[in-house]
Amino acid sequence: MGNIGWSLGDVDNINVSIRKAAGEAGGSSTLRILVATDCHLGYLEKDELRRSDSFDTFEEIFSLAEKHNVDFLLLGGNLFHENKPSRSTLVKTIEILRRRCLHDRPVQFQVVSDHAASLQNLFGRPNFEDQNINVGLPVFTIHGDHDDPTGVDNMSAIDVLAATGLVNYFGKMDLGGSGVGHMSIHPILIKKGATSVALYGLGNVRDARLSRMFQTPGAIGWMKHESTEDMSLSDWFNILVLHQNRINGSPDNGINERLLPNFLDLVIWGHEHECLVDPKEVPGMGFHITQPGSSIATSMTSAEAKQKHVLLLEINGMKYRPTNIPLKTVRPFEYAEVVLEDQADIDANDEASVDAHLDKVVANLIEKNDTTAGSGSEPKLPLVRIKVDYTGFLTIHPQRFGQKYVGKVANPQDIIVFSRSAKRRQNTQDTAGGSRELYPNELNQHTVEALVAEINLNMQVLRLDDLDTALHVFVNKDDNMAFHSCLQKNTEEAINMLTASKVDTDIEDGDAMVVHDLDQFMQAREKGRTQTATGAQSLPTSTALSAFEELKCSPDPDQDIRDDSDELIETSVAGRYGAVRRNR
Repeated sequence: MGNIGWSLGDVDNINVSIRKAAGEAGGSSTLRILVATDCHLGYLEKDELRRSDSFDTFEEIFSLAEKHNVDFLLLGGNLFHENKPSRSTLVKTIEILRRRCLHDRPVQFQVVSDHAASLQNLFGRPNFEDQNINVGLPVFTIHGDHDDPTGVDNMSAIDVLAATGLVNYFGKMDLGGSGVGHMSIHPILIKKGATSVALYGLGNVRDARLSRMFQTPGAIGWMKHESTEDMSLSDWFNILVLHQNRINGSPDNGINERLLPNFLDLVIWGHEHECLVDPKEVPGMGFHITQPGSSIATSMTSAEAKQKHVLLLEINGMKYRPTNIPLKTVRPFEYAEVVLEDQADIDANDEASVDAHLDKVVANLIEKNDTTAGSGSEPKLPLVRIKVDYTGFLTIHPQRFGQKYVGKVANPQDIIVFSRSAKRRQNTQDTAGGSRELYPNELNQHTVEALVAEINLNMQVLRLDDLDTALHVFVNKDDNMAFHSCLQKNTEEAINMLTASKVDTDIEDGDAMVVHDLDQFMQAREKGRTQTATGAQSLPTSTALSAFEELKCSPDPDQDIRDDSDELIETSVAGRYGAVRRNR
């Protein structure tokens, strides 16, 4: 037999062509997406009992993706719990992604946008278009506030996964420029048959800065997809994935949903752990918001005790159907609140009666809990949290109390947390003649940026925004290079400006010219920063000392999940209507 003359590259091209043809042969225009947020891989990895919880649920998410034959998995940030995950966490994550994503299943959709503008990798294409690897289940993800990029090179742990070809990383922004900064958000344009989806991504940005950017004209550029001869702009289904605090109050503490552009059809909101997965329309904006919540409980609050879900999205044309899928491998979590003053069987001066009553509450919660973690899974010990209002009563030692439940619950060391209600504290203060005592849940929230601004530093090269960000990264991300990166970035910006504005001058006048140019540059930048602050919420005027005394992060108020129903919802954006039916 003669030599055919095919090279290895030719064989790879043929394999890719066969897979694309197989995908096109499917003929379906329904794009199926499985959505999950806040997986927090590596959470409590040093706890012998709970170290595998995040990975167990991550495996279940992939099993659901295979069971429902989805086109790709979409993650809404905080894939990792730590900004610098341990080697063990990285290895386990890579093992799961390799085992679940690399196979010969055909990918049945195409990415038709400019890859370099929307995807953060050096290869210039989605991983399933790489001829050197066989990706059967693509994963698209943004970063969150736990695994956001830091350092001189602005890298995150997700960049490591993207460089290996295991995930498609998008939504990473470079907030360059003077003042509040500027960013352009490019969509990933996805086509499957007659369905066209524009997927926008915005990884976590500090809430105060992002809020100012939303309120500053021209600071955020939403790159629209170009219409073609056979379709118009209104034929694209627009999705935004973001990872921010979600509030309706102070812009420094989160993002108001009404700041988002109204050309969107669906917003997938990450970072909030409470499961509010049913899409809800924002009045007057024309788009829906879904908040899938975390896949693992990392804060022992009532919101985390609700059933965890992932969301299956089925999009066909301009219509979509969401289906809530409960997660069965999540460790059971039982939560209760007890007001000792309302209990008739407790003596205010007797610790033993308090202990006995709380024993009954814990026993009831353990009995109530179903320890079955899902079919084929080992039963898991439950998490139990009791919030006790002890106003007017003696307290007991939480750790000593929890020792009785070793082997019965997963968190014996912190079953009980004591608190005092704001109303009762106010009555106590009035009785005491108006004296005021500080309690954690009545403190106001301030930012380091506000404290630095009060000092009224007159810096010539470093920007307050960048210095504030560097301090945040240094403290919360344990990045020892944060200040070095801040100094290098601002110095390079000043040098580049001076280089660009060179003029012919005598040698003896060179130093004076540099000083003049630098002064002009700093004045222009300070003017831009001042203008962007106009109209934003004013900073506190209290002293730095009093602000530090009042420093606090208040938890979001509990919200109840809406009642399950099977109803038809219509959404409209600029005259376009899409039907959505909730399925259970």
